[in-house]
Amino acid sequence: MNEIFKRNRFYFSLIALFVVLGGIYLSVAGKGDAIFYFSDRRSIPGDAFFKAVTLFGEAYLYFIIALAALAIRLRYTLLVAITGFVVMGVSYGLKSLFRQDRPFAFFRNEGLIEKINLVQGVDIHTGATSLPSGHTMSAFALYGLLALLLPNRKRIAAPLFLLALLVGFSRIYLVQHFWIDVYWGAITGTLLAMIIFAVQHRYEYRPGARIDQPLFHWRKRKVAADKI
Repeated sequence: MNEIFKRNRFYFSLIALFVVLGGIYLSVAGKGDAIFYFSDRRSIPGDAFFKAVTLFGEAYLYFIIALAALAIRLRYTLLVAITGFVVMGVSYGLKSLFRQDRPFAFFRNEGLIEKINLVQGVDIHTGATSLPSGHTMSAFALYGLLALLLPNRKRIAAPLFLLALLVGFSRIYLVQHFWIDVYWGAITGTLLAMIIFAVQHRYEYRPGARIDQPLFHWRKRKVAADKI
C-alpha cells in the first residue's frame, strides 16, 4: 500500500486536500447551506452544465470504459466491471443502513421547500436514500481507479479528480444530495478504488497472459492460427 501512495502522490494529495477542506466546511456549514447557495444562483448555462456533468457518475460510463479497455488490457475491463458491481452493492447497503431523507423530503418536512429553486427537467428523488451519494461514490471509485491504473499519472490525476468532484457538486446543484452525502460518497468511492487496485496489484503484470493482452489482439492471433 505504501508503494501505491508513493507512485500516486499527486492524486492522493488532491484527495487529502478535499478531505480536509470538505471536512472543515462540513463542520461549520448548515446541512442545506450548499443547496441554498446554488439555488440562489441558478442560470440556464449552469443548469445545462450540471445536468450534463451528473451523467458522468452513472452506470453506463462503466460499460463504455470497460468496452474501451478491451482494446488495451482485459485486466482493466475486469477491474472496471468489478468496481461497478462493488459500488452498487456498497451504495445500496449504506443507503439502507443510514436511511437519510433526500433534500426534497427534508426541506418539505421543514417547511422550506418553497425556498428552493428546482432545476427544470430533473426528476427529484424523495426517498430515504440520501447518504451517501451514489453518483459521487461511483465517480470517485471509477475515476480514482483510472488515475491509479493509467500511465502519465501526474497529467491525468487532476482532470480525473476534477471530473469526479464536479459530479459531486452536480448532485448538490440538482437538489439530489446534501454536502455530507457528497463528502462521504467521495471518501467511500476513493477507498473502494484503492482496495480494488491494491488487490489486483498483488497479481503481477504478465505480458504473455491473456488477461494482460487486448481482446482485439487475441482475435487477430486466432484468425492467423486458423489460417495455418
